[in-house]
Amino acid sequence: MTTDWHIQSRAPHCHATGRAFEEGEAVHSALFWRGGQYQREDYCAEAWAQRNDNIQPLSHWQRKFKPLPPPPAEPLRKDDAESLLRCLMGENDPTQRNARYILALMLERKRLIRPVDVRQEPGGPRVLVYEHLESGDMWLIEDPQLRLEELGPVQDEVAALLRPRQPAAEAAPESVDSLAAAKPDDAVATEAFPS
Repeated sequence: MTTDWHIQSRAPHCHATGRAFEEGEAVHSALFWRGGQYQREDYCAEAWAQRNDNIQPLSHWQRKFKPLPPPPAEPLRKDDAESLLRCLMGENDPTQRNARYILALMLERKRLIRPVDVRQEPGGPRVLVYEHLESGDMWLIEDPQLRLEELGPVQDEVAALLRPRQPAAEAAPESVDSLAAAKPDDAVATEAFPS
């Protein structure tokens, strides 16, 4: 089963009313499964309160709206974990799911993304739903259910992916051992995330 794990950005306007969000306004984000793929919709508080309660989202979270920052003066560097994760998610190569997962954990620890939900459909993979704190992009990361003894080879894989992009003077990527120390082996990111 191939699933599209593309990044979905937060909308600048309400899905139901079309009204542009204002800075600081409470925004409800919902994740739906439609047409064989995940779809994100953002609603103002009024539209969320008036929605059809019979149509339940897979996930729901609320946040304060923050406009997107202006585009950077120069292109994004390709030598950091975030850029690499974006690249791997765009390629959607199933052999890179372990690397995508570890990179997401690194970004979560650096407080660049935050977990908003965990989804698992019957017979399907466990999916971690993250929101990028600055851009509001929603990222869907498949949890490969790594065991402690599998972390070393994945660490090497991630280091190899980052190495060509790093100048020799830069430090190696954050150690996966520190991630393992923070989370038990079979329970990596198994806690429920608040909505």
